[in-house]
Amino acid sequence: MANKLELTWHGKEEEIKVEPRLLIERPEFSNMAGTEHTENMLIQGDNLLALKALEKDFAGKVKCIYIDPPYNTGAAFEHYDDNLEHSIWLNLMYSRLMILKQLLRKDGSIWISIDDTEVAYMRILCDEIFGRNNFVTTIIWEKRKTRENRRAFSFKHDYVIVHHFPSFLKK
Repeated sequence: MANKLELTWHGKEEEIKVEPRLLIERPEFSNMAGTEHTENMLIQGDNLLALKALEKDFAGKVKCIYIDPPYNTGAAFEHYDDNLEHSIWLNLMYSRLMILKQLLRKDGSIWISIDDTEVAYMRILCDEIFGRNNFVTTIIWEKRKTRENRRAFSFKHDYVIVHHFPSFLKK
């Protein structure tokens, strides 16, 4: 086998074991009471466990995935710590992206919002998982309505990395 280009970090080889989970509907939290069935879901809980629960019924069925993962900026928020050691952040993202890949249809795409802190590593991680040949683009979007011109460089933008599977966009 030819050598393969890949990103390596401490702990990558250690598979995260997640037992299958069940999603339990809580009608009292639904604003859909009395309406027709919808295919949409809002899942509250640990995202790794939720993804694992979705895998059984939705593997190979999801056409478009958009995620806004922790940017690993060094900040602390009410519901999660955004200041992880780099290899821990990579393990967190790797395990979730591997499940997301299983959820995607053959003509699906994944859109990932990220900032400067981890954009380069996220791109390499996605190339490894989804295939470099399936990379579409990196969208740069400005977070503010007015430009910040007092600095030599603007820090008021984020990125969206887009990967698709071949039949999604015909060339």
